[in-house]
Amino acid sequence: MKLHTLKPAEGSTKTRKRIGRGQGSGRGGTSTKGHKGAKSRSGYKTKLGFEGGQMPLQRRVPKFGFTNHNRVAYQAVNLDTIQELAEKLNIDSIDFDVLHENGLVSKKDLVKVLGRGELTSKLNVSAHSFSASAIAAIEKVGGSVNKI
Repeated sequence: MKLHTLKPAEGSTKTRKRIGRGQGSGRGGTSTKGHKGAKSRSGYKTKLGFEGGQMPLQRRVPKFGFTNHNRVAYQAVNLDTIQELAEKLNIDSIDFDVLHENGLVSKKDLVKVLGRGELTSKLNVSAHSFSASAIAAIEKVGGSVNKI
């Protein structure tokens, strides 16, 4: 076997259509674009989602719902999570930096403390917002709440 004797497998290659190369090519005249109309012209481009005049899918499908652009989204952190973190790190003050360093919130998040779980140790908790049950639980064990 030599490099100059290598050939592709039988039937695996086809000669490409040479469009727009005159009448002798068998594809002269309209160059496979049919007769007249926008699609036969140069520079033709359809709009995204255009379906030939039929009502496009984007307009056929019903729309519903509402997105409030003024919504303030908080990252929720529960009391049981705060208790675990305080025990693990052996600290008595939980603030945004501690939560961020331990991967509970990201840098741009607003934090809201929610009241799920039990709080057993006296903690000073700082966050952007608190639920009423969280405030009650923190103050019940002698801790303090600080809104950022």
